[in-house]
Amino acid sequence: MDSVTVLRLAHDQAVQYPSVVIEHPFGPEYAVFKVRGRMFMMQYELRGVPSMNLKIDPLDGEVLRDAYAEITPGYHMNKRHWITVCGADGGAGTDPGTTSARAALDEDLLHDLVLESYCLVVAKMPRRDRPVDPATFGGREA
Repeated sequence: MDSVTVLRLAHDQAVQYPSVVIEHPFGPEYAVFKVRGRMFMMQYELRGVPSMNLKIDPLDGEVLRDAYAEITPGYHMNKRHWITVCGADGGAGTDPGTTSARAALDEDLLHDLVLESYCLVVAKMPRRDRPVDPATFGGREA
């Protein structure tokens, strides 16, 4: 998938979630997706490549960064808790000699990453403020 498609699919998915708003606190080139005032996704252009940051469980982030050339440590974020995702054309950190041994980002994984980011942020909210149950939202198991 190319970077523009990755961002479009992530955007289309995220805006369907309860209580999501898009803000531009860092300028029009940065779209910050928030749930009840807390960021779970940010879309921007990095060195001319459409990219996005997503919150991730630290152990999952390690595995994903090793497995996918399109996934790197979070740009300008805590590298343990955030990842940067771009399309196959972006190559934020891709090495032509190693990409053949790595998996390619697909729609199902992208869907799971956006959902996971949203649910991780919601799970940190007080129960009374949560727009959904993060353990079961989107078909997740408790």
